[in-house]
Amino acid sequence: MTDFETRYAKHREAVAKANILNKAVVFDALAVAGILHVFVEFDGAGDSGQIEGVLAHTDDKPLDLPMTTVNLHNAPWNGTKLTVEQTSLREAVQDLCYGYLEQTHAGWENNDGAYGEFTMDVAERRITLDFNGRYTETWSDNHTF
Repeated sequence: MTDFETRYAKHREAVAKANILNKAVVFDALAVAGILHVFVEFDGAGDSGQIEGVLAHTDDKPLDLPMTTVNLHNAPWNGTKLTVEQTSLREAVQDLCYGYLEQTHAGWENNDGAYGEFTMDVAERRITLDFNGRYTETWSDNHTF
């Protein structure tokens, strides 16, 4: 393996570890706030992508995420040791989703990009990712008669 490949493999391991830790932190804070479900939409293409919206619900009623702060784990590119940073619960939810996108579909925002939605079920402590990748297809045909 090249030096870059080794560093990238270690970074991916650190991202996966951070996601496990951050999932517990986020779900603990959501449960304390009485939130049952969170829906997070994302969209991106052309080397740019972002979270489009975060909606929290209890039963069938929408709620605002509380102004709670949590300690979130980050996987810096140049190392395997995680850092910890205090951030708002809203940013923690978004960062967790970005972390799972990096873990499962790194580069999702490149070229034709992708879109989708995360669904967080707080009682089940489960996150479901509905991912839709875009691509351009070309069909060429040439005839000489």
